[in-house]
Amino acid sequence: MSMNYNDDRPHEECGVFGMYDLSGDNVADSIYYGLYALQHRGQESCGIAVSDTEGDKGNVSCYKDMGLLNEAFSHERLHSLNGNIGVGHVRYSTTGNSVRENAQPLVINYVKGVLGLAHNGNLINATELREELAYTGAIFQTTIDSEVIAYIIARERLNCGSVEEAVARSMDRIKGAYSLVIMSPRKLIGARDPYGFRPLVIGKKDETYIFTSESCALDTIGATYIRDVEPGEVVTIDSEGKLNSDRSRCLPESKRGRCVFEYIYFSRPDSYFDGVSVYKSRVLAGKYLAIDSPVEADIVTGVPDSGLQAAIGYAHESGIPYAQAFIKNSYVGRTFIKPAQEARVNSVRVKLNALREVVDGKRIIMIDDSIVRGTTSDRIVRMLREAGAKEVHMRVSSPPFLHPCFFGTDVPDEDQLLAYNRSLEDIRKIIGADSLAYLGIDRLSEIAGGLNICTGCFTGKYPVEISD
Repeated sequence: MSMNYNDDRPHEECGVFGMYDLSGDNVADSIYYGLYALQHRGQESCGIAVSDTEGDKGNVSCYKDMGLLNEAFSHERLHSLNGNIGVGHVRYSTTGNSVRENAQPLVINYVKGVLGLAHNGNLINATELREELAYTGAIFQTTIDSEVIAYIIARERLNCGSVEEAVARSMDRIKGAYSLVIMSPRKLIGARDPYGFRPLVIGKKDETYIFTSESCALDTIGATYIRDVEPGEVVTIDSEGKLNSDRSRCLPESKRGRCVFEYIYFSRPDSYFDGVSVYKSRVLAGKYLAIDSPVEADIVTGVPDSGLQAAIGYAHESGIPYAQAFIKNSYVGRTFIKPAQEARVNSVRVKLNALREVVDGKRIIMIDDSIVRGTTSDRIVRMLREAGAKEVHMRVSSPPFLHPCFFGTDVPDEDQLLAYNRSLEDIRKIIGADSLAYLGIDRLSEIAGGLNICTGCFTGKYPVEISD
C-alpha cells in the first residue's frame, strides 16, 4: 500500500483561536487568518462561530465544514459571519469520526444562553462522563470529547453565578488534556488542564484580546503576545476589558506534564510553548544527538519539515556541513489521489524527493523527528541510496515510541509501534540504515527549557493515572 510520508508522524488533535474585540468590530476575518497559522495542527475540518455582544444573547453565527480553511470558507461565507466575539477551530481527529458533525466549534443553546466552545486535547474519562450524562437525559449530536465538556459546563452553570465559575467547576470533573476557548454572550474564556499538556497563549491587539494554541498565530494578525495561560488556570475577558484569573486549580511545576512533542514536532518553529522557543528546542535536540551519537559523514540533512532545525543543530555541533538533500512538493494538499497499485508509484516521492547533486557519493547523516510505525523511514533511506548516497546514518530527535498516548497525540497501541519489543539493531535493519540512534530520554527536559514534560509514550509513566 502506498503511503504519504507524513502518515508515519505522530499527529495532534487540533488548534483553537478565540477573539474579543471590545471596540465592536467584526472578528471573523482575523480568526480565519489566525487559524491559517494553525493549519498544521489539523487539516480534517475547520469552523468559526461569532456573536455580537451588543445584540441578542442567543444570536450566534457559525459555519464549519470538512477540509482546509481555504476549501471550507469562501469570501462570501466568511463575510456572512458578523460579530465582535468569536471562536475558531482546526481539527485532526484522534477521537470521534472524521465527519462534519464532529467539526468544531460546538455551539450549545441552553437555559442560561449560548456557549461556543473550541477544544484541543483528549479526555481519559470521556466514556464514563458520556454514559453518566446520557442516563440523565443528555442527547449527543457528536462522538467527540468536546461535547461532553460543553454539556458539563452548561450543567454546572445552572448551579453557580457565572460561566467562568462553571468552567472552573467542570475542571474538577474532566480528566486528561484540554486547552479550551469558550465564548459566552459577553465573555471570552480560556482554560488549560492542570498538567498543561497542550499550549494556550494570550495576546492583545489594540482593544482586542486573543486566546490561541500557538504564539505564531498572534504574529500572523499583528497581535502582541502577553503570556501563556498557566496549566490549571481559567482566564476571563469581560465586556469592560478586564482580564480575570482563577489559578486555584494550578498544580506545582513538579506535577505538570507538557507534551514534549509540541517542542519536537507539533508546534511551528516560530512559536513559543510556555516561554520556550520551539526552534531552539529542535536545534538543541540536534546538538545533543551530535554529542551523544556522533558518526563520521560528509553532510547532515533533515527530513522536512521538523527535522530541519535538528539537522542544523547537529551540523553546528559536529562541524559536518548542513545540506538540503530533500525537495518537498509544497503543492500536495492534505490528501491526494493514491495511484493504482499496478502504477508502481511510490507516493512518498509525490511529496518528497532526494537531490542527487547533493547526496551522490556522500556519507549522509539524516535527521528525522520520530519513527512511529516505521512505514516510511525505510523508503526515505532507500530514496537517498537510489540518489547515490554511499552511507545513510539515521538520527532521530526523539526517543523510541514504546507506549500509546491517551492525551490527544495519535500514537497507536504497542503492537503498531516499530520500536516495541525490538532492539536498536532490529530497527536499523528494518529501515535499512548504516547506523541508527535516538535522542536520550534524559535530554527531553533539557530541550524543554527544564520544564516538566510528559514522557508517557516513551516510558509508560504518565502524569495522570490511566485506568483500564
